[in-house]
Amino acid sequence: MSLPFYQRSHQHYDLSYRNKDLHTTMSHYQQEKKRSAVYTHGSTAYSSRSSAAHRQESEALRQASAASYQQQASQAYSLGTSSSQHYQGSEVSRKTASAYDYGYSHGLTDSSLLLEDYSSRLSPQTKRAKRSLLSGEETGNLSGNYMVPIYSGRQVHISGIRDSEEERIKEAAAYIAQRTLLESEEAIMASKQSTASKQSTVSKQSTASKQSTVSKQSIASKQSTASKQATSTFQQEETFEKKSRNISIREKAEELSLRKTLEETQAYHGKLNEDHLLHAPEFIIKPRSHTVWEKENVKLHCSVAGWPEPRLTWYKNQVPINVHANPEKYIIESRYGMHTLEISKCDFEDTAQYRASAMNVQGEVSAYASVVVKRYKGELDDSLLRGGVSMPLSFAVTPYGYASKFEIHFDDKFDVSFGREGETMSLGCRVVITPEIKHFQPEVQWYRNGAPVSPSKWVQPHWSGDRATLTFSHLNKEDEGLYTIRVRMGEYYEQYSAYVFVRDADAEIEGAPAAPLDVVSLDANKDYIIISWKQPAVDGGSPILGYFIDKCEVGTDTWSQCNDTPVKFARFPVTGLIEGRSYIFRVRAVNKTGIGLPSRVSEPVAALDPAEKARLKSRPSAPWTGQIIVTEEEPTEGVIPGPPTDLSVTEATRSYVVLSWKPPGQRGHEGIMYFVEKCDVGTENWQRVNTELPVKSPRFALFDLVEGKSYRFRVRCSNSAGVGEPSESTEVTVVGDKLDIPKAPGKIIPSRNTDTSVVVSWEESKDAKELVGYYIESSVVGSGQWEPCNNNPVKGSRFTCHGLTTGQSYIFRVRAVNAAGLSEYSQDSEAIEVKAAIAVPSPPYDITCLESFRDSMVLGWKQPDKTGGAEITGYYVNYREVVGGVPGKWREANIKAVSDAAYKISELKENTVYQFQVSAMNIAGLGAPSAVSECFKCEEWTIAVPGPPHSLKLSEVRKNSLVLQWKPPVYSGRTPVTGYFVDLKEASAKDDQWRGLNEAAIPNKYLRVQGLKEGVSYVFRVRAINQAGVGKPSDLAGPVVAETRPGTKEVVVNVDDDGVISLNFECDQMTPKSEFVWSKDYVPTEDSPRLEVESKGNKTKMVFKDLGPDDLGTYSCDVTDTDGIASSYLIDEEEMKRLLALSQEHKFPTVPTKSELAVEILEKGQVRFWMQAEKLSGNAKVNYIFNEKEIFEGPKYKMHIDRNTGIIEMFMEKLQDEDEGTYTFQIQDGKATGHSTLVLIGDVYKKLQKEAEFQRQEWIRKQGPHFAEYLSWEVTGECNVLLKCKVANIKKETHIVWYKDEREISVDEKHDFKDGICTLLITEFSKKDAGFYEVILKDDRGKDKSRLKLVDEAFQDLMTEVCRKIALSATDLKIQSTAEGIRLYSFVCYYLDDLKVNWSHNGTGIKYTDRVKSGVTGEQIWLQINEPTQNDKGKYVMELFDGKTGHQKSVDLSGQAFDEAFAEFQRLKQAAIAEKNRARVLGGLPDVVTIQEGKALNLTCNVWGDPTPEVSWLKNEKPLTSDDHCSLKFEGGKTAFFTISGVSTADSGKYGLVVKNKYGSETSDFTVSVFIPEEEARKGASEPPKGNQKSK
Repeated sequence: MSLPFYQRSHQHYDLSYRNKDLHTTMSHYQQEKKRSAVYTHGSTAYSSRSSAAHRQESEALRQASAASYQQQASQAYSLGTSSSQHYQGSEVSRKTASAYDYGYSHGLTDSSLLLEDYSSRLSPQTKRAKRSLLSGEETGNLSGNYMVPIYSGRQVHISGIRDSEEERIKEAAAYIAQRTLLESEEAIMASKQSTASKQSTVSKQSTASKQSTVSKQSIASKQSTASKQATSTFQQEETFEKKSRNISIREKAEELSLRKTLEETQAYHGKLNEDHLLHAPEFIIKPRSHTVWEKENVKLHCSVAGWPEPRLTWYKNQVPINVHANPEKYIIESRYGMHTLEISKCDFEDTAQYRASAMNVQGEVSAYASVVVKRYKGELDDSLLRGGVSMPLSFAVTPYGYASKFEIHFDDKFDVSFGREGETMSLGCRVVITPEIKHFQPEVQWYRNGAPVSPSKWVQPHWSGDRATLTFSHLNKEDEGLYTIRVRMGEYYEQYSAYVFVRDADAEIEGAPAAPLDVVSLDANKDYIIISWKQPAVDGGSPILGYFIDKCEVGTDTWSQCNDTPVKFARFPVTGLIEGRSYIFRVRAVNKTGIGLPSRVSEPVAALDPAEKARLKSRPSAPWTGQIIVTEEEPTEGVIPGPPTDLSVTEATRSYVVLSWKPPGQRGHEGIMYFVEKCDVGTENWQRVNTELPVKSPRFALFDLVEGKSYRFRVRCSNSAGVGEPSESTEVTVVGDKLDIPKAPGKIIPSRNTDTSVVVSWEESKDAKELVGYYIESSVVGSGQWEPCNNNPVKGSRFTCHGLTTGQSYIFRVRAVNAAGLSEYSQDSEAIEVKAAIAVPSPPYDITCLESFRDSMVLGWKQPDKTGGAEITGYYVNYREVVGGVPGKWREANIKAVSDAAYKISELKENTVYQFQVSAMNIAGLGAPSAVSECFKCEEWTIAVPGPPHSLKLSEVRKNSLVLQWKPPVYSGRTPVTGYFVDLKEASAKDDQWRGLNEAAIPNKYLRVQGLKEGVSYVFRVRAINQAGVGKPSDLAGPVVAETRPGTKEVVVNVDDDGVISLNFECDQMTPKSEFVWSKDYVPTEDSPRLEVESKGNKTKMVFKDLGPDDLGTYSCDVTDTDGIASSYLIDEEEMKRLLALSQEHKFPTVPTKSELAVEILEKGQVRFWMQAEKLSGNAKVNYIFNEKEIFEGPKYKMHIDRNTGIIEMFMEKLQDEDEGTYTFQIQDGKATGHSTLVLIGDVYKKLQKEAEFQRQEWIRKQGPHFAEYLSWEVTGECNVLLKCKVANIKKETHIVWYKDEREISVDEKHDFKDGICTLLITEFSKKDAGFYEVILKDDRGKDKSRLKLVDEAFQDLMTEVCRKIALSATDLKIQSTAEGIRLYSFVCYYLDDLKVNWSHNGTGIKYTDRVKSGVTGEQIWLQINEPTQNDKGKYVMELFDGKTGHQKSVDLSGQAFDEAFAEFQRLKQAAIAEKNRARVLGGLPDVVTIQEGKALNLTCNVWGDPTPEVSWLKNEKPLTSDDHCSLKFEGGKTAFFTISGVSTADSGKYGLVVKNKYGSETSDFTVSVFIPEEEARKGASEPPKGNQKSK
């Protein structure tokens, strides 16, 4: 059969659970659980046993008899014991635990104590109520074939004992019990004991009983059986019995059986009763505090999780609430995990602190909420007062009557207003107050920028009884600001605000700057008054050069200019005042165009010293003239005053310096004056500043100081007695502005507000001091003309610019201002179109029923897609009945707006069908209602599965992923929700194409969905599951398109220089009402002690105070009032380790290195130790350590640091044996440290030392002629071997000599060394050229030599390269026809025997025969095919193997190529035959025959031909026939004879022998010359000898 759901889902399930015997035991166990009492109210059911309970159990144990162990143990512990015995044994274990607890606490331990059978004698005392995880009502609702498992912990629950201590007790108890039962060598003793002895035995049995209980139920079962057998009373005499060997062996066997039984039983209970299934109560939803009016109802809600299901109790001021005592006052409900306390018709006495306490066996947890009840202060019944009826103490009469609450409304309100300097303006509104109380008027107060507005000649407030007005008689820029009217009636008030803008008056001179504003007095005394002002926003088109300050004595109309040159600093001390007179001031700005209009005049200021007011007496004067008349006290005997004290420079600018000091203590009774002296720094030349006009007050302003020059100052006192000693001089003061002009603001962000206004926000100027505020300017895109948005500097980083044109696009810029001047303009903002940003929200949608009761229903819906640009402030729900398909009239379900997207509608009719609609509201108003919902029937839900989750939310939408969040179902079914399933499908797909995203239920209420397709639209739904099954799916979330919107930003983790780890997020699309909300695992992190959130402007940062394992999770940041802008960052264990390591690195920084410490050998054999850091500051220091001792620069060590490149070096001239060891460079650069170590020990050091010595010798060698590159070989393209070397440092006298095998090689040419290369060319290199080659350079500076070994392997390598080159030089195979056949051949540069030649035909090696031969002739490599046939067709490959690699050349001898070659072979063959058989003269005839006249000439020659040729003779190209004089014979077909018997001169001439047959003919010519001896002699005598001619 199929397993129940809970058995498939939990690890504790075991196959033995379905064992027949164990199943019977479990049934009894469950029946006993059902019979047990449910949890009671309060905490007494969970308290520990009292001492009285221990005494009662101890009394019961006194009546127990001693157990006898003579019965067989196997009968007592057999697994076949009936289920009732098993249950009784379990009961004994529980009850024995109490006795053990008592005995153990009193130190009663004995290995021989006996146990009592609790199953036969139950204690009459009240036992602790057994726990049940199901109430009676829930138990009755279970179906017959559905078994709900009852999970509990261990069978024995001992208060105060946890896992570690409990395990220790179990082990100890099991050991004592087994030692008592299995003692094999001792007799068992049963004796009669006294009453006192009985008590002791009972106490010991109590201890053993508890030990046995911890050792599991099987031991208790055996003891129970043994106890039953001891039916007789205590015996009076003692009996001893010696065990036999058989008994001892049997008991050993029983011991093994008992141990096995213990292990099996313990394993069973361990799987059945897992402790980790239990957990303490935990509030999922805590009750919230409420403030309500009298006679209203209030409900406190909370939700608790825990296992077993916690019991919840409500308390009022720590006193349990008794519902039965106040049935109409309190209603307590607990439905599906939601607990509710409803207080009906609240009165003042219900103001209290309420506590919800949840408790189960694992502990108790509480949550608190406060309820405050407010009382209406309505009118009292006069009859009650006359009748003497007493009023409750909480009801009081106020000066405003008896009304406790007033409704205050504003009608005909003033809006944002615009004026111009010099104009008049009036702000006003009508005030409606209900209830109206006669004779009591409200308190009306006006505010400008949060400061109360006082009546003056510039502004006057007025109240007419129902209308409040504020009138400006003469507008000035000082009047610009946010005006608020606040109407207070008793303790209630309402207020309304709007902004007033004042534009500059038209300038008298075009291009002149606007007037300054806010001219006030900062300091006043007898000698000067310091005036300050604010710079104007408009400079007239050119920079303001400075300001002129004018003064006017009160009572006159004469203005005088106080400064000759304009001052740029917005503060100035005015001197030359008459003591006691009052003055007013004004300021004018000047630029290169001219002087602007003056500012509004300041309030009157008197030239009086506040410190001297106590010494002055005022006289009543005539009506006010602006002059104060003062008199001084009469002087007494003169005393020279002492020096002033506490002299200091209170203000210093480029125009003036202000000094302040305290009067001297010794000055007599007459007035004193002061002389101020100055001195240039570096001198003691003191000059008096105020020689003509002494100073009367202890403050003074000095002018005419040189800007940038340093001064010191001191002050002397004087009176009629003389001039006193000077004070101590001040510190050095440099004349110049100490206040810097602020930096330009940054990141100007405009956002829509209304159809005529835009909200501009910016980043405040950094490091700005004494900031006055900001000026904002706007410009229509493309116009290039800037207009001021405010003429009075505003503070903060946000301002609403009004008066813009609807639909026009604007850009904005901001500048900061302080007393030093105005900053540069910020960068221009992005363009923004002016249009309204706030509208009513769109309708909610997807109304669903989350839970249904008999008379109420809980609805849920989705928030509107469009919020109208403002936050949703609430929802209104309407409903109507549907009877017979006909809908009725709409009714309001709630009068006050509900903030959540769910609402419980009460007072409905059971089994009635309803329809609903919902409207959303924001500050713009109430939106349109939603579409009418489907029909829902109001009836009690009794289904076992949970309801649908609700409030699905999609966030962090990206091209491949998104995050889905939801809220748990309001109705959880019969059992708590254990998890959720999430499904998705494409928005256009059919309903049968839903697919699940998770195979197993997830406990979280969120899921990150991965693997989406970019650009595809999806919808989602969620289903909840409990032990009964999967519930109804939620409403759909979506559709949503998987895409990453442009400008999307992600959460970025950062670790600053102090190691602080933070998550940072920035949003460029925030609205003024947007806020950042951080969450961990999508639960808000508000008030988390481990996190700290900082948000400023459009940036937010969440800082981890101490990142640890508790902080693992997904952190997300949502931006409210935006289109779902959110991002998240996962911190898992690996990321946490990375961040902690990075934080540690930043806290304790190290100097990053590009390369670690290394060593290299320089040209002269010097040793260079070096490393390179990424970056070094000018304060970086390096310590050089050798073998743990610091070394310093000296003859042996040279150190150098290049802070620009970060290279650190140390040089040593030579390495010696004592330099072996460890070298370390330690770097200290501010807070950062670093080091790098190099170990030079053993072979490493020796190798380095050898290399250094080699380099040193090399340097010495290179001082004379030397080889820059040693002798090497190269095979040229002509396959010759070229020996070469590169020489350096040579001169004309340098000689070079080549040797082979120590024999000098003569070189024809002399080397000129122009290119520095010396070569020796060896042509047609072969084995004879093997040997040792050497070349020597020498001159008067020294010599150098280079050797090259060309034998053995080196020679073979060279030969391989030569062969390779020869093989590469081979030409392509050619086809040649001969008389014998066809020849394939290729030419190479030259041939060596080391070059192996192989031929193959059609991939098969050729076997050489007389017909097919291979050979080399000179540079030709050939393959001869004699008498070719058709079988010789195909592809021929010639492979030249150089010893390592084969090089192939191929030719295709087939088709036309073969046919042409074969035809040519046939032709040549025939020609060869003809050539072989044609007639020819083989030899015998001379070319010339010289013969004496008269002699006989005989010539013989051989002739050959087949057939035998015909022979004929020619003389001088004419045929010659044989006669007597000339005999011509041809004999044997081979020999021809030519004979002349007597030669005469006539026989001289050219003769020819012609042989001829059918194959051809040939002519052999010879010449016969006949001479006469006498003629030769005469010729000799007539010619002189040549020797004589030469001698001449």
